[in-house]
Amino acid sequence: MTDNDRIPQVLVVDDELNIRELVQVALKFHGCSVTTAASGKEALRQAETAAPDLIVLDVMLPDLDGFEVCRRLRAAGNEVPVIFLTARDTSSDTVTGLAIGGDDYVTKPFSVEALVARVRAVLRRASRTGGDSADPGLLRAGDLELDESRWSVQRASSPVELSPTEFRLLAYLMRHQGRVLTRAQLLENVWGWDYVGQSQIVETYVSYLRHKLDPLGPPLIYTQRGVGYSLRVPGPGSGAPEAGESAPGARPAPGHTG
Repeated sequence: MTDNDRIPQVLVVDDELNIRELVQVALKFHGCSVTTAASGKEALRQAETAAPDLIVLDVMLPDLDGFEVCRRLRAAGNEVPVIFLTARDTSSDTVTGLAIGGDDYVTKPFSVEALVARVRAVLRRASRTGGDSADPGLLRAGDLELDESRWSVQRASSPVELSPTEFRLLAYLMRHQGRVLTRAQLLENVWGWDYVGQSQIVETYVSYLRHKLDPLGPPLIYTQRGVGYSLRVPGPGSGAPEAGESAPGARPAPGHTG
């Protein structure tokens, strides 16, 4: 599941027994040790006593909702990564969950493969940061800055409004800046496995990002033909693409809500 050999501990919180069991079986199959809870209060108790590496947390719980559980964890200094499960697919709920300290969200109904992909991605990110950085949620690439804890992006001090999918894609590119990422990697870690085979969506959202970022400075996202994409800060005098590489360029993008 992660880049090291330790078995990750995941707490799954949902008041629906069938969902708890389904997620538990899937995560165990993929190498996690899983405990479950059916209420917000039980989730807080287990988060304190079992010290999980990640919590999959339903928003709609019978006592404390998932947002309140996350607020109490963060107020107590517990920075365990949280992936929200929500049946309310609205941008306000998404922003609320991420603004209070959530790391990702999955909308019900969901595919198990998509959830497992999100769990893997968040665990890998957590294992890389490991608490070594003073602000692991702050990513920079030249004049581009992305703050995961505040769900904000700015370039050259100008705010950039991104949809949730655009934000996740940009964050993943920035965490791996300088590396060429394949379309399969981007699909798995940004969209989840249920999108495999739909690589056109990657090109579409890269175009959206270029359309919003390129007017504010030099292009940052490069296309490696037949492979994928990389984000890197151009050096002095750069501009000509390398062999096999397409020079980035913004194209007008239609309105979208992804």
